[in-house]
Amino acid sequence: MIVGKVHKMMRYPVKSFTGESISKARIMSYGIYGDRSHAFIDKSSKDKHLTITQYPKMVTYKAAFIGDDCLEAFPKMKISASDGSEYNWDDSALLERLEKETNRTLETITYSPNYVPFPAIEEDNILLISTQALSELSSSYGEVIDERRFRGNILYDLQNSMKEEDLIGKQIKIGTEVILEINKYCERCMIITVDPETGTRQPKLLKQLVKDQNNHFGLYASVIQTGTIYAGDVISI
Repeated sequence: MIVGKVHKMMRYPVKSFTGESISKARIMSYGIYGDRSHAFIDKSSKDKHLTITQYPKMVTYKAAFIGDDCLEAFPKMKISASDGSEYNWDDSALLERLEKETNRTLETITYSPNYVPFPAIEEDNILLISTQALSELSSSYGEVIDERRFRGNILYDLQNSMKEEDLIGKQIKIGTEVILEINKYCERCMIITVDPETGTRQPKLLKQLVKDQNNHFGLYASVIQTGTIYAGDVISI
C-alpha cells in the first residue's frame, strides 16, 4: 500500500551543526550514513556531547561531506561559519573557536562509518517529518516554519487519506530496498525554538506545538533493512 513519497533528505555530519540536503542516502544500521558521526565532547560536563541545548549558535555552523561515502573512512568535511570562515573537521582553529565561544573545554570525536552510537544518534535511527504536519503547524503559528528547526532526516509527503498516527507500529518500505519500523512520535524540546540561520530563540513556537499537538512532531523509526534511498522514492506499508 503506497502511503507517500520522499520529498527531501537531510544529513547532519556534525551533531548540532546545520547539515546538508542530499538527494541520495545510504541507510546504515544506525541511520543515514555519516549522520551525527562527528561531535564535540564537553570535558567540563562529564564528557557529554555539546549540543544546541547548551550553545544554540551551534546551528549557525554548516557541515557537509566532500566526496563519496566510504566504509573505510569518512570523506573530508567542509564546515562553514556564519561569518564566512571555512574549516576542515580536523582544523585546530575550529576547536579553539568553539572553546572560546562556549567558554568550555572541548574535544572532538569521530565515530565509525559502520556504527554511530546513541546518544550521538538521538532516540532512534531516523526521524521523519511530513510536509503536511509542517504546513499545518506553519498555518497555526502564522508564518512559514523552516523544517531545519526539527532536524529531521526524511521530509516526506503523505497521501491525502493518510495521517502520521496511521504509520505508528507499522513497517514501511522506501524505494526498493530500505525497510523502517515506525516506533513513536518525537517529543520536542527547546531545540525547535532556535533559528537555524541566526541561533536566536523563539520560545512561542514550542508553546504553539504543545497547544496544537501535545508537543509531538515527527516520527521516530528504526532500521530493519539497509540499502539506498533517493529523493522522490515511493513509501509503502
